[in-house]
Amino acid sequence: MSSTATPPSLPTPQPLPGPNASPAPDEARLAHRARIGHLAEALGLRLGLDPDAAQLLRLAAPLHDIGEFDPTAAEFEPDWPLTSAEGRRRAQAQPRRGAALLGGSRLPLFVLAAEIALNYRERWDGNGYPDGLKGKTIPLSARIVAVVDYFDSLTMQRRFRPARADDRALAMLAEQAGSAFDPDIVAAFLAHAPALIALRDRVDAMQSAGGTA
Repeated sequence: MSSTATPPSLPTPQPLPGPNASPAPDEARLAHRARIGHLAEALGLRLGLDPDAAQLLRLAAPLHDIGEFDPTAAEFEPDWPLTSAEGRRRAQAQPRRGAALLGGSRLPLFVLAAEIALNYRERWDGNGYPDGLKGKTIPLSARIVAVVDYFDSLTMQRRFRPARADDRALAMLAEQAGSAFDPDIVAAFLAHAPALIALRDRVDAMQSAGGTA
């Protein structure tokens, strides 16, 4: 995979349309989703997607983890605390739930969002889930979202760990090229990391100012 000869300028953050589809996510998750969308669009452009396809990716990518918030799932889950096997089964069911929630529409946005939700936990080496897809059998949309989700998640502060510094997150991403992630997509992210990080910071600034990126 190669980028265009003259890379397009990175897009200006734009509002996401309509209300967020997941039930009452906290502000950190909302901000993460906004960043995921913009980073996926920008990286897609660098990989040669046309602007319309990249914009659709921006709108679909924030729904990547909607399977975690399926309100019907709780009635089928065992009581907490989960065993390690139950926790693994629950995590591996989430992509299918997300795809099912989104897959009832033929609108291109939701078709793409369902594709991402189903496949973004697959791994380049075939050791992901839910279907163990390998290499370029994983849809390009999901391969892009997996990379930007990984980087952005590392640089977020979590309850169980502090945020990683950008340079450390980039090094960790590079270590996963060819195993978890498409090495061409990782290479494109690393090559354009300063611009992508600047875009992320602009999206955060818009969020902090009370807007929706």
